[in-house]
Amino acid sequence: MCIFCDIINKQIPSKVVYEDDDVIAILDIAQVTLGHTLVMPKKHVENILEVDEDTMGKVSKVVHHLAKQIVTKTEAVGCNILNNCGEVAGQTVNHLHFHIIPRYGEDDAISLRFYPSEELDLDEVLEKVK
Repeated sequence: MCIFCDIINKQIPSKVVYEDDDVIAILDIAQVTLGHTLVMPKKHVENILEVDEDTMGKVSKVVHHLAKQIVTKTEAVGCNILNNCGEVAGQTVNHLHFHIIPRYGEDDAISLRFYPSEELDLDEVLEKVK
């Protein structure tokens, strides 16, 4: 069993922000910024590549609702919504989850940087991904 399933089954205590029959949202125990919340389906599914559309839709609705609520209530100026899919992408718990990370300024405790890669032919990329 995974740690998130143990939390969902109330075997490990958590601070529940939201819960319904299909989705739970909890405060991340490692608050990157104040209000950092994890949203996950109660049904165990490893990642976004494995999830069915119905479950994904339910989780997405909760992420949307909570992002607005958390940003408003914490007086953040924005937020990051993050999902890590696979170990190479930084996924450390193999249970689908989304991070809602409120942002308070450029000097808060999170930094995301995108660096330019080699120049690619976008027509070739389009053919590959379509």
